[in-house]
Amino acid sequence: MSEKFQETTKKFTGVGPALVTPFKEDLTVDREALEKLLIHTAKGADYFVVQGTTGESATTTLKEKQEILAFVKTHNPKNLPIVFGAGGNNTSGVIDLIDQMDLSGVDAILSASPHYNKPSQEGIYQHFIKIADASPIPVILYNVPGRTASNMSAETTLRLAKHENIIGIKEASGDLGQCMEIMAKKPDEFLLISGEDLLTNSMITLGAVGVISVLANPFPEVFAGMVSNALNGDFAKSNESLFKLLSINPLMYEESNPIGAKEALRQQGICKNFVRMPLLPATDGLSERISQMMKKYSLK
Repeated sequence: MSEKFQETTKKFTGVGPALVTPFKEDLTVDREALEKLLIHTAKGADYFVVQGTTGESATTTLKEKQEILAFVKTHNPKNLPIVFGAGGNNTSGVIDLIDQMDLSGVDAILSASPHYNKPSQEGIYQHFIKIADASPIPVILYNVPGRTASNMSAETTLRLAKHENIIGIKEASGDLGQCMEIMAKKPDEFLLISGEDLLTNSMITLGAVGVISVLANPFPEVFAGMVSNALNGDFAKSNESLFKLLSINPLMYEESNPIGAKEALRQQGICKNFVRMPLLPATDGLSERISQMMKKYSLK
């Protein structure tokens, strides 16, 4: 294992909370709440993911993305590695975004497979090759068919894994068979990262190095304990945490992500539950069920 790969693996081993973006009632970015969130999630984070889809990147402006990233850099309580979300369905637009961001101090880009256009596998491949060629920092691929309406096949991932600037994939297909194929055939120096919170333990048994997580926003310590125990091979103890999260996980997505996570954070006093349209804040019914699950399983 090369020294460079050891360093990369260390940065992205464990838990990377896909940070929500706190908003005030007028839907401007709430910097005070963002600082609270960074302190809160740092209790269990190994790195931060800024402006991923959980951060409502679809509805933040370029200026806001620049300001949010700059804020995280200067309010990083443990000086953790940072990953910046730079994906989209316009290849040249993603490259323009990368060009317009100050990526100094950022360790990698997380780039989701193109949504809506539904490109062919060759189109997905060429999209990421262009991005990887243009990016001044390493790229982590993101396969999330539930959001993009198309799956990036294991074959496409393995082709892309040969690019020297593509260092891993956040796999959120939920297809463990596909993850097995990636692990069986990938280059040694290519990271598999879970994109499905509840499948993280299963993916770690296959060789995944950790997870980029939604649940790590409201429940960083419980979630970090789960992942740490799994990485250390103590799956009995890890599963205790997993089973505590089992009932609340669907509530994070019931009205779309990050509505559930923001509601749980509101109940913890970290940030408000405001989201930008077309999303809407959690309904009273969802809020009550989240509260009940948090109390039942002593989640904090």
